[in-house]
Amino acid sequence: MTHNAPYFHDGADIALLNGDYIDVFSLLGMHSINQGKALSVRCFLRGAMSVDVVGLKDNRKVASLEKLNDEGLFAGSLGRRVKPFLYKLRVEYPLCRQEIIDPYQFASLLNADDLFLFGEGSAERAYEFLGANWRTHQGVTGVHFCVWAPNARRVSLVGDFNHWDSASHVMRQHLANGLWEIFLPGVEAGAHYKFEIQRQSGECQTKADPYAKVMECPPHNASLVPPEASHEWQDAAWLERRADTHWHQAPMSIYEVHLGSWRRKGEDGQAYLDYQDLVRELIPYVQQQGFTHIELMPISEYPFDGSWGYQPVGLFAPSHRFGDAKGLKAFVDACHGAGIAVLLDWVVAHFPKDSHGLARFDGTCLYEHEDPRQGTHPDWDTLIYNYGRGEVQSLLLSNACYWLREFHFDGLRLDAVSSMLYLDYSREADQWLPNAEGGRENLEAIAFLQNLNRRLYQAFPGICMIAEESTAWPGVTQATEHKGLGFGFKWNMGWMNDSLSYLGRDPLYRSHHHNQLTFSLMYAHTEQFILSLSHDEVVHGKGSLLHKIPGDDWQKFATLRAYYGFMWGHPGKKLLFMGNEFAQRDEWRHGRSLDWHLLEYAPHQGVQAWVRDLNALYRQQRVLAATDHVPGGFVWLDCDNSQSSVFAFMRRGGPEDASLIFVVNMTPQLHQGFRLGLPLAGKYRECLNSDSHCYGGSNQGNAGLVVAEPEPWQGQACSALITVPPLACIVLTPVIAGATPGGVACAADTEA
Repeated sequence: MTHNAPYFHDGADIALLNGDYIDVFSLLGMHSINQGKALSVRCFLRGAMSVDVVGLKDNRKVASLEKLNDEGLFAGSLGRRVKPFLYKLRVEYPLCRQEIIDPYQFASLLNADDLFLFGEGSAERAYEFLGANWRTHQGVTGVHFCVWAPNARRVSLVGDFNHWDSASHVMRQHLANGLWEIFLPGVEAGAHYKFEIQRQSGECQTKADPYAKVMECPPHNASLVPPEASHEWQDAAWLERRADTHWHQAPMSIYEVHLGSWRRKGEDGQAYLDYQDLVRELIPYVQQQGFTHIELMPISEYPFDGSWGYQPVGLFAPSHRFGDAKGLKAFVDACHGAGIAVLLDWVVAHFPKDSHGLARFDGTCLYEHEDPRQGTHPDWDTLIYNYGRGEVQSLLLSNACYWLREFHFDGLRLDAVSSMLYLDYSREADQWLPNAEGGRENLEAIAFLQNLNRRLYQAFPGICMIAEESTAWPGVTQATEHKGLGFGFKWNMGWMNDSLSYLGRDPLYRSHHHNQLTFSLMYAHTEQFILSLSHDEVVHGKGSLLHKIPGDDWQKFATLRAYYGFMWGHPGKKLLFMGNEFAQRDEWRHGRSLDWHLLEYAPHQGVQAWVRDLNALYRQQRVLAATDHVPGGFVWLDCDNSQSSVFAFMRRGGPEDASLIFVVNMTPQLHQGFRLGLPLAGKYRECLNSDSHCYGGSNQGNAGLVVAEPEPWQGQACSALITVPPLACIVLTPVIAGATPGGVACAADTEA
């Protein structure tokens, strides 16, 4: 090919055809030749018959390129022109003509600051230059594609727009940081694409874009070019209020939702609700029930329905199942308009091994550890992020910021934090490696979590960062400057396990396990806790909450109501998984709707009404939420009455807060003339009674009123004789002259 010499030197044309080169941009595109006295254009267009160079500004033909070989290599000089200009290629194919703005004429669109922050591990907006992003560059609109693959021999962009031909759009390599990029005009929104990565061994594999904002629905796994449309947010007032809200002192009653099974639609009842449906149906329901927050189980794109979203492949792509990103933004916006905060379940503890995902992304372990003793989760057969690598930190930090910034989520709940903290988590003695200090703590993961929480709380005022952490790790919700992990809240797994164990015992034997409901108060103020009854408690053969309880139907429903009353009175924020609020009978199944037909029956209506009224009391009576973190805000009145399985306690606050007294009876025994210690003499209103007829109870109670006399009892100056209904919770509050009654006043109307 000696006739190629004016355009290619030292066999560069052969290297180009063989893919044996380092910098494709030095071979293709527009270049100066003849010591700067002329310009040439080189292109590789497989199957083309002829190529003309046309000025982009004036649409005039400048030159025809010479076809150098049958593979599709063209080159030619541009006459007298010596100053570079923007151009397009007019290409004749056997069956059509195309005009292509040559991507190889553009310089890199990356900037040094982004590259530095990305490598350092502190990039909060890596999704704005990695992945597929719309750009207008030199007056030309196109999509900038960028991917991190430092050990790849070659990376090509393949997709609908180039017939998945890896030779069409080989990307520019940045050797110093391992990034590959190309700016491609003429790509349409919705186009499918992947990155074909050639390993050093020469093998090639196509990978989905780790930063893709839209992904194809399973079983397909391509990434999609996102639309340019944006959402006009209407929640500025909400965000301003959120920034001024101290959630540790505010009501947080969280409704955990799996969007795929909350409710379904269609003739066969198998179609998902989309975000518009959820705006019409879910938001009013959550408002009616009085929850303050919705927590969405993971919605980052995931291939396997049975993972419930906990094995995501598209970290930046909202799942196709419920609509697009614009629909999700509209849903969050509507929640804020309705006064409801939205939390997102965020999976950062592990990632799946799907071949199109992050695993061995460029032929090496980029995102995970090479050693399976560090890089593989034995429980879930998934991979563990290398939290010590800067580029991985930037991926995860940017992803967290992406959901909070672009979608206005009000916080993140991190799944399986315990598995991040311990190197020996769920491993035998010979299956893990100690840290540099010889310990079992994952120092890199700890540092990552501290940095994550510190940055997010600074960048997004008023958010909530929540840890699912099931061990006694100290300082999960302590500030990072005090060596804590920096979370705002932690799920109280100890309370959940103990209380559900107690719940499942026959009332005859509960007296022997009294401490399972009292022990949590020994540590209730060591962290900022959320009392969580999540999806994990009603799957995998564990049964629904209702079916955990022994006895006949009446006892089951009564016990569940009493248990919820104890939960709402206990220090800590509240979380219920969907269906628990109306006593779903069957275990949760992700492939079908909740059993909404149960609400045709009074017992289920009663539990739903009880939860609604508990939420109303919780939101109206400041003392319940404001003193969660204050040890003096909770006072046992009777914690030792194991013989009767009765628990009595008081929630109190400042002088302006009315105290609330909870009495919970966990046996079917009715107690009349039960003496209860009370702080003040006078009248107490029975503002809630789970045994009331309106909840399906036996209607035993105190006729709405209790009178305390100055007779000391249970450490209090006064006391009263009350009726304690069977398997029930009653809530009393002092009647203060001139005060507006709080609570819902659904008390039993039977005389005590």
